[in-house]
Amino acid sequence: MIFFLFRLVVAALLLADGGDSRPGDFRIIGPGGGGATFHPSISPHDPQTVLVSCDMTGSYITHDAGKSWRMFNLRGVVEFFVFDPLDRKVIYAQSNGLWRSRDEGETWRLVYPGPSSVKSIKMSSDHSDEDLIAEPNPLGNITAMAIDPSDSKTLYVAAGDRKKESFALFISRDGGQNWIREENLPGRAYKMWVNSHSPSGARMVLIAGSHFIEKKTSSGMQGLSGPSAKTFTDFSAGFRKDGQPIIYVIGDASAYTSDDEGTTWRKASLGEGGAKVRAISTSLRNPETAYVSYRDLEERGIKWLGVAKTTDGGRHWRPVWKEDSNPAANPATNIHDAWITERFGSDWGENPLALAVADADANIGYGTDLGRVMRTTDGGASWVAVYSRKSGENGWVSTGLDVTTTYGYHFDPFDHHRQFITTTDIGLFRSEDGGQSWISSTRGVPKEWTNTTYWIEFDPQVKGRIWSVNSWTHDLPRPKMWRRSGIRGYRGGVCRTEDGGKTWTKSNDGMAETAATHILLDPASPPAARVLYVAAFGQGVYKSADGGKSWKLKNAGITQKEPFAWRIVRDTRGTLYVLVARRSEDGSIGTEGDGAIYKSTDGAENWSPVTMPEGSNGPNGLAVDPREPDRLYLAAWARDKGERGEGGGIYLSTNRGMTWTRVLDRDRHVYDVTIDPRDAKILYACGFESSAWKSSDRGENWTRVPGFNFKWGHRVIPDPEDPKKVYITTFGGGVWHGSVDGEDRPLDIVTPELQPGR
Repeated sequence: MIFFLFRLVVAALLLADGGDSRPGDFRIIGPGGGGATFHPSISPHDPQTVLVSCDMTGSYITHDAGKSWRMFNLRGVVEFFVFDPLDRKVIYAQSNGLWRSRDEGETWRLVYPGPSSVKSIKMSSDHSDEDLIAEPNPLGNITAMAIDPSDSKTLYVAAGDRKKESFALFISRDGGQNWIREENLPGRAYKMWVNSHSPSGARMVLIAGSHFIEKKTSSGMQGLSGPSAKTFTDFSAGFRKDGQPIIYVIGDASAYTSDDEGTTWRKASLGEGGAKVRAISTSLRNPETAYVSYRDLEERGIKWLGVAKTTDGGRHWRPVWKEDSNPAANPATNIHDAWITERFGSDWGENPLALAVADADANIGYGTDLGRVMRTTDGGASWVAVYSRKSGENGWVSTGLDVTTTYGYHFDPFDHHRQFITTTDIGLFRSEDGGQSWISSTRGVPKEWTNTTYWIEFDPQVKGRIWSVNSWTHDLPRPKMWRRSGIRGYRGGVCRTEDGGKTWTKSNDGMAETAATHILLDPASPPAARVLYVAAFGQGVYKSADGGKSWKLKNAGITQKEPFAWRIVRDTRGTLYVLVARRSEDGSIGTEGDGAIYKSTDGAENWSPVTMPEGSNGPNGLAVDPREPDRLYLAAWARDKGERGEGGGIYLSTNRGMTWTRVLDRDRHVYDVTIDPRDAKILYACGFESSAWKSSDRGENWTRVPGFNFKWGHRVIPDPEDPKKVYITTFGGGVWHGSVDGEDRPLDIVTPELQPGR
């Protein structure tokens, strides 16, 4: 019966048009940008409609040329977008399946694998990445796609088995319902183009992969000679009015062009200083014009980065976007960036990872890098940031395109207009106007610690005094940060401010260089001698009895080697709990890699183990009922076993952790659980399965918060000004702010509501 219900729910989710995948009344707040974006794609019907994706599962669409963006999610990272050349409303996107929108990106439906063939959704990695398990699955993974320019139902895809390195060209003539295997391919293809000048019944299709360029005609497949490079990393192609293609290739960090189907290739020259290139794009209908991303173009002792342009098919190139790592010394007057260049310098984002040029107008282009999305509408004469906009004299506000990992949203107890976001990669950000605009807030933090601020703690009695925990190591507790190199290279520690975060000083005496991930203040300690505790990932627990001026390691009773201390919690009786993150990446239980919970009743002088729930070894978050301190709520991360993992969810204990009962298992990769400070009956939880959850009965039952659908959620923070609203921090999607009682719309496509029950 359970299996039958499981199949019904999966089928309903995948067959449905997805409901409204907009984030309900949630809005994304923050400075904007901050993470890597890829695959900019411009609509051939309206250049104001543009899509980009990122490596943090979010995809973004704008219909006003980047003034505002809306995030949507398709279960995973999108690898490419394709616009229907005839119907402006139809868009395709490939993530862990091929999805189609018929309403300009508002809603999406799975095209391949066919919904009826999907048997299950497997979440196996530490990120709970999703794989659609389908039978039959004749195509495998789709890696490139094109649509016939005169027939929207004719789809061309390159697909195959990545593990076996077996790929082929497939064609569907009924919009993706049925597929025919046409020709084998010599490897994985990344790009594909259909020549609209070729006969409709005998299309010429260009296909490019890491070491090949193929041409399919009515005579079959024909391999074209490529440039003299070992590996091709990017491609672009367009067709002249006479039907002849112009092909651009990046190979071994050089750019090449051919206008005779590979018989000869021209190598790009960007100047005497040389340069390394990594992205290239041309206009489908104006291929004589192309743009290439470059770095290390040396002139006058300066190494420049940016974009160069050709208007004669690659014969000559000239820089049109040219930045120095020191913009103050060598300002680029035609580059109008937002806060990233102001805060970090232009080389922080690096030269574009990807480029796009409009099909019909080669003057319109986009460049995406490690933090920015930039647009030109005048052929590169000027470039403007579209990920963030100026607000007020010094502040910045997101356009909706946020790619930041955020841990907490914090309110100054003395000034509600002063708010903070603790983030990865861009450090701490501060707002002085109630979250309307944002400025960087890491002045004085040691440079080698400024990558990540994991948490901050306010002194409840001293205005302006705050402590922060910082590290150059980001994304903890995810295993990717320690699986290869361990924790020996971690740098970070505690800083302190007396002016509300405007300036900081190092406050780390006695503490080893470490990734400090959480800090907790004992409110019973006097203001002149505050007692503080720090979770130090790979070190354990540090304690200070003098307001952070000096620290001592307090690990007595903690048995783990290099304990991954992650979070510290204090109940109303003064009992401390420390969560030690799991070291085992797959969650193998009963090993030295198990995570653990410890408690101390003597101010961290001694620790004793708390029993973990049976089958669970990945503690992530802990909340203690303020009225009933024996009542604990545990957020746990699943072990990599079975389809969705085991041992994860929300667990409840009413006896200080001696026994546990799982009260939420619909989400098994839960990052944290929080209690509403106004009403201890109300709890919230969030995790990496596209959902946020609310309980109104002390954790006994849970319902999904409508409207939140980002794949990787971190933590829910109740809005102190509005009991009906929350802030939700995310792993790569910024901060979401909205109502917990929004319209109860149908479940969106990204929510894997796979099993009945709680």
